[in-house]
Amino acid sequence: MTFPAHLFAGSRFAVVGLGRNGLPAARALRAMGADVTAWDDAPAARAQAAAEGLRVAMPDMAGLDALVLSPGIPHHLPAPHPIAAAARAAGVAILSDAELLYRAVRAAGSRARFAGITGTNGKSTTTALLAHIVAAAGHPVAAGGNLGTAALALPLLDHDGIYVLEMSSYMLERLAHLRFDAAAMLNLSPDHLDRHGDMMGYARAKRAIFDRQEGSDVAVIGIDDNASRAMAPGLAARVLTISAAGPADVCAPDGMLRDAEGVICDLRDAPALPGAHNAQNAAAALALALGLGIPRQAIARGIASYPGLPHRQERVGSFGGVSFVNDSKATNADSTARALACYPLVVWIAGGIAKAGGIEPLAPFFPRVAKAFLIGRDSALLAGTLARHGVPHAEVGTLERAVPAAFAAARTGAAPVVLLSPACASFDQFAGFDARGDQFRALVRTLAEAA
Repeated sequence: MTFPAHLFAGSRFAVVGLGRNGLPAARALRAMGADVTAWDDAPAARAQAAAEGLRVAMPDMAGLDALVLSPGIPHHLPAPHPIAAAARAAGVAILSDAELLYRAVRAAGSRARFAGITGTNGKSTTTALLAHIVAAAGHPVAAGGNLGTAALALPLLDHDGIYVLEMSSYMLERLAHLRFDAAAMLNLSPDHLDRHGDMMGYARAKRAIFDRQEGSDVAVIGIDDNASRAMAPGLAARVLTISAAGPADVCAPDGMLRDAEGVICDLRDAPALPGAHNAQNAAAALALALGLGIPRQAIARGIASYPGLPHRQERVGSFGGVSFVNDSKATNADSTARALACYPLVVWIAGGIAKAGGIEPLAPFFPRVAKAFLIGRDSALLAGTLARHGVPHAEVGTLERAVPAAFAAARTGAAPVVLLSPACASFDQFAGFDARGDQFRALVRTLAEAA
């Protein structure tokens, strides 16, 4: 189904930042009858929008209903973009495209439900897993937001449909009316502190996923960390706690996923969900699905048949007695800790742009690292940490050098797994974590052909 062409007739929007979210938002708003002004600081992005017939200009705040600001563009910290500052001064609402999707769905007369997932780690897997469960149960579903398809590029669903949205902290701080029928807060560890000021600001942005919920809604809370657990008191919705091991309303002790009524499935039957972190992701998807009324047996079938996501502990090859795992999505130490916990011994590829704290929090997992090969801008910083802990390592600079070197080390018996789990952002050498993972996959394929 498509949205009516008159839905936003008479409304004026400015869309700033014409990337993965912004350009689809501008297209969709125009298709729904809105008066749209588009802008991007990059000339190439402006040229693409103009070629599609969009009006490209610096937006005039007079008479503007809202500014749709790309999630990556700050409106407050560390310094507001000049257009965002102008909007705030003029009292113009700054919104995410997820907010406008919700308004469009309701304006179109659909009672489709909304499920939202946030947290520092595990958002994408939980979003994809829940969408897979919902689809396998026979419900119309559309998944996107911070994962995959931009929110306003999703189709119109009828009353029985369910939108499953991954919500970043950047998106959550730009909501006004969006109410999630089922919402999950998975976990919280330091990230994006430049945008939110400190952990308190970051937590406040994340907790907004529960704003406007009512008693008939469900709020899923991860209790394996203190910061998430602290969000449970005072919520209006029915709270379901989740934990990798328990005790909680939904948990997975010994890999058996269960709730108060008993075992729902054995996670050993779900090969795309290894490790304790994925046990928490599965518990969250289960709790959300139960809150949405999905039958227990359908949930179990959906979890077992889930195919997994690329760049999240993705097995990309196995030859010469060595398995290669692409965990390029691990852009911080907390995420890499979850990967290292899955393997007794690895040859580890890490590096890029380090987050605050570097890899020091990974020290408890260093005994699992037979040797580390370091790439990227902050490889020297990571090397210093590994040296202090006596971990064998080498600074090799690039992924092209790291993969064959790691394979050679693994083949000598150092470890049976080569794990790319960088614990760092990728933007020093790649367009994103996905490009980094794609190159890793291609390099492994080249090695396999040679072997």
